[in-house]
Amino acid sequence: RGLTEKNYADMIAALIISGHHTGLPDYGAKADNDSLGTFWGKYNRRKKLPIDYDSYKTELGEPDLLSPIPKNFANNYSVQFLTPMLFSALVDADFLDTECYMNQEKADSRGAYCSLPELLIRFNEYMKKLDKSSEDTRVNAIRRKIREKCITMAGEEQGVFSLSVPTGGGKTLSSLAFALEHAIKHNLDRIIYVIPYTSIIEQNADVFRDVVGEDQVVEHHSNLEESDSTPKSRLACENWDAPIIVTTSVQFFESLFAAKSGRCRKLHNIVRSVVVLDEAQLVPAEHLIPLLKTMQLLVDHYQVTFVISTATQPAFKEQFVGGKLFPGLKNVKEIMGSDKDVDLLYQSLKRNHVQFPSDIYATTSWEEIASQLLQYKQVLCIVSDRKSCRELHSLMPKGTFHLSALMCGQHRSEMIKTIKQKLKNKEPVCVISTQLVEAGVDFDFPVVYRAFAGLDSIAQAAGRCNREGELPDPGKVMVFIAPRKAPMGILRKAAETTANIVLANYEDPLKHEMYEKYFSELYWKVNSLDSKDIVTLLDPFQNDLRECSICFRTAAERFRIIDDTLQKSILVPFGGGEKLINLLRFSGAERGLMRKLQRYTVNIYNDEFNQLLKRGSVFEASPGIFALISTAEYSEEIGLVVEPLFDPEKFIT
Repeated sequence: RGLTEKNYADMIAALIISGHHTGLPDYGAKADNDSLGTFWGKYNRRKKLPIDYDSYKTELGEPDLLSPIPKNFANNYSVQFLTPMLFSALVDADFLDTECYMNQEKADSRGAYCSLPELLIRFNEYMKKLDKSSEDTRVNAIRRKIREKCITMAGEEQGVFSLSVPTGGGKTLSSLAFALEHAIKHNLDRIIYVIPYTSIIEQNADVFRDVVGEDQVVEHHSNLEESDSTPKSRLACENWDAPIIVTTSVQFFESLFAAKSGRCRKLHNIVRSVVVLDEAQLVPAEHLIPLLKTMQLLVDHYQVTFVISTATQPAFKEQFVGGKLFPGLKNVKEIMGSDKDVDLLYQSLKRNHVQFPSDIYATTSWEEIASQLLQYKQVLCIVSDRKSCRELHSLMPKGTFHLSALMCGQHRSEMIKTIKQKLKNKEPVCVISTQLVEAGVDFDFPVVYRAFAGLDSIAQAAGRCNREGELPDPGKVMVFIAPRKAPMGILRKAAETTANIVLANYEDPLKHEMYEKYFSELYWKVNSLDSKDIVTLLDPFQNDLRECSICFRTAAERFRIIDDTLQKSILVPFGGGEKLINLLRFSGAERGLMRKLQRYTVNIYNDEFNQLLKRGSVFEASPGIFALISTAEYSEEIGLVVEPLFDPEKFIT
């Protein structure tokens, strides 16, 4: 193996140069044979040739890279992260240099964005107009105070910040105010918004474009259609060389552990940025340790500031949990002030009353829930799985809306737009939904029902009730015990953790200070906070695997926010999807077409896919790409007609 701290810099140089076309390999040992996918295996087949580099020395000189690793990189994990960072800079330079040579017109169309100070001027002008045109309500006054506090705290030194603001408190614009002011104060290059769901991305990106300009915001996610972006923004998606990037948790976090050249290309542009993690409580617990370790590295060594923005703050701070040290983030600063300040803020924005069941062991039938929902003119009911959603919806009268992940993105977007319009017009509207509406969907119902779930889910559901505070009395949030328990895994453990808190008879289970207790207990219950052993794979001096001493490629293959092995995507003929599927059949999987088809995709479990395949409901529209045969099996009301065997919500973003 022969890998020591002394020669680590040599290894970095060897890996990034050898992998700049094929991607970072696993390192391995000199004894590796050609069948092993390591640096010393099949990726270094010329290893036995005596290569003389003397003729290049005059031209290249002695590279600085071979100097010792900087002393401030105090531990092994921080040292290894240098490799993908330097690799990113190399491959991006290589791509750009080739582009300048091969396509100067394309190269010239890059960049030319406004500077961050110019964007701040636009932001301030927009906010003046918004404040002037907004109604003088108590909620709007509180939102202005939140924004002012964000601007004040932007002058603090770089590091990790939490932004604890109740749902409906204006986090989107306030966090942008902080990010712009903070980036300018510290001479940073860009702002990156990381958002868990594509539905929220589209919504937030539209807000940002309204504020700073249509051409100043780059969206990078799978649901973006070719027609919704410009050639310049598509180029910026390749390496994130733009002032404001809006992307998904999948794209951001998986890039941190990527090995392929194209995926790594953007990494070096995360340096010197403000990264806002929106709805941060949705960071997957099974990857929490490697994610928090890498975030801390970015803060310590790469001039990155993180803003953890949510109404339900997860327990990301370094602390002792269950007698063990939880290696979380250090020196987290709350933008809203002390715990007392935050509690007062939550009390001031309390616009509804949450009623928990008197007996958390007594279930309520779907028939009884349906009967209760019929009493209200406008009501939203959120359940924890797709099967429950369909069962309850089937008991409701015609015209009741259904929302779940068995509806394609285009279908859900159209449905949500219709629901919002009905709410605005004060028309009768009843919605049965899975938890996909809990983060970022700006519904404002007078009454919300929520099946018993994690404390964060209940709080997010409450955020869809009396959101604007316009009701004369507090909104009504009813928590009930559903006939079916939450799905196994993290959702079941979250519900059990909430039950412990409710049974402890706390005065207010949804008080802000309870979230740290809730998340700390939840993380302690999770089987592993590094389920794929990513930290071990990427620590060269503790890795005891027989073949590899540092495993970049293996870690990249294992680290998945969405486990693709458990599910398949199928295309559905909803609306314009049918025409696009026919184009795919006859024209092939052209990139622009595939981006458009993302809006007409439904993700299902393998067993559900096999069920459709067995009954002849899907066909192979293009090699490896399956589509639903008939519109008869895609309902305009509830989406894909398949018996839900499992709950995919925790896998789908």
